[in-house]
Amino acid sequence: MFIFFCLSLWSGVFGGDAVQSESVMEGESVTLQTDVNTVKTDDLIQWRFGNNKDILIAQINRQSGKRKFYDVKFKGRLQLDDQTGSLTITDTRTTDSGLYEVKNNNNKQTLNTFNLTVYARLSAPVISHSSLNSSSSEQNCSLLCSAVNVGNVSLSWYKGHSLLSNISASDLSISLSLPLDIECLDDSYSCVINNPIRNQTTQLNTQLCKPCAEDHIHSCGFTEAVIRLALSALVGVAAVAVLVYDIRSRNLQQKRQQMSPSSSD
Repeated sequence: MFIFFCLSLWSGVFGGDAVQSESVMEGESVTLQTDVNTVKTDDLIQWRFGNNKDILIAQINRQSGKRKFYDVKFKGRLQLDDQTGSLTITDTRTTDSGLYEVKNNNNKQTLNTFNLTVYARLSAPVISHSSLNSSSSEQNCSLLCSAVNVGNVSLSWYKGHSLLSNISASDLSISLSLPLDIECLDDSYSCVINNPIRNQTTQLNTQLCKPCAEDHIHSCGFTEAVIRLALSALVGVAAVAVLVYDIRSRNLQQKRQQMSPSSSD
């Protein structure tokens, strides 16, 4: 039992079963590291790619330093480190996303496994007038925030730092549009597109919507104050009504008690 436990522990530490996640934006470079402590000078290091990790893409003989690159889709974009056997992919593409496995081909030991995600480049979203809401009054400002050829992103409207609405897409190469209706510009509005590692923001141009007049902003504050005052007054009136009813009920009860002995005579 003890021997089995030790073997299991050894396999867990050096077997490369754990999959490490890596993320990068399209066009950037990424390096997938081997465990330098497990690499020996005479090792033959091989890198494989694909869901089944069955496509041999690169190999380095650490003793001779000789390298070989196999898959044409990575042509000119792969580099191997002499000391560690680590793999660097330059000018990454979304099609580079997937599983990567590095093995010591001498003993067939898996050194590391990576799940690489390459996100498409983000262009700033475009804000324009919306023609979807033709029934809106001229006083309203109907807007549309759009992004094209995107995937695994979220599109959001913000007023200042407050989120107003958002929409997400998980599919690649689609278009996203998110409408917004406002009366006038009473704060800064922006549309943000983001994926798990990047974001792009477009501020609403003041020429698309008229700024709110000062009396509109003040009237909004005045209206809110009036509503709060009216609610407070209603609560006060209700409390007074309950108190008056309670006093009258007690007075009536006392009169009845006072009249009760005389009526019995």
